[in-house]
Amino acid sequence: MRYFDFTLTPEDGAIHPVDRAIAETGAISRISLMHIDALGDGTGVLLYRLKGNPEVLVPDIGDHPDVISYDLLEADDEEFHLYLHIEPGNPAGALMMLAEKYALMIDTPIDFTRRGALRLTVIGAHDMVKGAIEELPDDISVNIEQVGSYTPDRQDTLSELTERQLEVFRKAVELGYYEIPRKATHEDIADRLECAPSTVDEHLRKAESRVLRTLVG
Repeated sequence: MRYFDFTLTPEDGAIHPVDRAIAETGAISRISLMHIDALGDGTGVLLYRLKGNPEVLVPDIGDHPDVISYDLLEADDEEFHLYLHIEPGNPAGALMMLAEKYALMIDTPIDFTRRGALRLTVIGAHDMVKGAIEELPDDISVNIEQVGSYTPDRQDTLSELTERQLEVFRKAVELGYYEIPRKATHEDIADRLECAPSTVDEHLRKAESRVLRTLVG
């Protein structure tokens, strides 16, 4: 098994008509997709992490013809989660069909870059991933950033982390985030990795939790 770190860039900057509506809401920024799943009836489930004022977004989302249901979670002054049950739509539908066809695992969260591209890790056999790439829709460009062996049976501590978590964790160590006194902030790490500070926070909390669980058994 191999892991592949991709950047996927939809032609119009969105993976679904509802995603496009979110992207076009000026007061909202897409941070990440915490969960994505295709259901047996063809509909999909998305869990977004967003930044901005949810009251600006909710009226448009509630009236969108492709939204079956939605819910706001953990809303605060700056960030919130948005649960969506949506009708089929492309290119998200095509991507999920390829993942199912080639038995690929998609690691989450999937991060949005500042330019609207998606950074994600896919796990699967090399030939299967290659086949999926060859069948990508024409309106999606792909850039392979990193490839490596996926070895879940390794027993070292850092093997418990996903590639994205390991990348953020290593950058935090490199910049002195864990030194006393602390020499870097989430914002410093985010600037280096070109992502949102909340994304850094999410990955570091998960990485720290997994490392600590491994160390204490």
